[in-house]
Amino acid sequence: MRTVQFPDELDEALAPFRRTGAKIGFVPTMGALHEGHLSLIRCSLPRDTVTVVSIFVNPTQFNDPEDLRRYPRMPGHDLALLENLLRGDDVVFLPDEKTIYPEPDHRHFDLGDLDTLLEGAFRPGHFQGVAQVVSRLFGLVRPARAYFGEKDFQQLAVIRRMVHLLSLPVEIVPCPIIREKDGLAMSSRNLRLSEEARRQAPRIYETLLEAYRKRKEMPFPELEKWAISRIDEAPALRTEYFRIVRADTFRPARHWDDPGPKRALTAVWAGDVRLIDNIPFD
Repeated sequence: MRTVQFPDELDEALAPFRRTGAKIGFVPTMGALHEGHLSLIRCSLPRDTVTVVSIFVNPTQFNDPEDLRRYPRMPGHDLALLENLLRGDDVVFLPDEKTIYPEPDHRHFDLGDLDTLLEGAFRPGHFQGVAQVVSRLFGLVRPARAYFGEKDFQQLAVIRRMVHLLSLPVEIVPCPIIREKDGLAMSSRNLRLSEEARRQAPRIYETLLEAYRKRKEMPFPELEKWAISRIDEAPALRTEYFRIVRADTFRPARHWDDPGPKRALTAVWAGDVRLIDNIPFD
């Protein structure tokens, strides 16, 4: 693999592939890599001639400065993992903030309801920051395909909308959630969990599955209340939201018989660490 930091180095590494029209795959990350990230790379490797992995902790998507400060950074660990997975021509892009934002990014994307529902409501400005950094990275890498995990299901919708708004020639490829053996969705934030919070955190996924099993027994608003109370029975857990929504609009679904695909999404504080998870509800 080749490691680069600046746009001219990135262009040099990718020039041979751009000249021949080869497919460039892209996996943007914020580092502290785990099997979830590696699964995205494994989705790209057989499909794309060259794969680019970026590592950049994006400040504009953090609405809490303390959360940004405490976000895990493990460059040595990350590069060792990538060395064992990437091919000789694949590229690791390690930009600094000045590279991504040579000037302040004041763009505002029309994200519609995505900016005000669920994560948009609880993390104001977060998705604008996501759209800013991903659009900037797309402009630098110019991929044919980009790979994102379904754990950040609403973020996936934001990126698709941003691509549509800017008419970018990028295929957005969703990849399944990767879980620990006890069901906890893999996340870089899991590294910050206390021992007690980590022990109780699998209740989040257990409750999602149990809610799915109960999906025909009661209207969804009642089922949401049941799920919140079950999660909150664990002393280290506090539910921020648990919603069953239409997967295409993120608007509330009321009942199993409502038309369209559905998804259950939740955000839960495990001690001082905020975790998100979701499952399809069809």
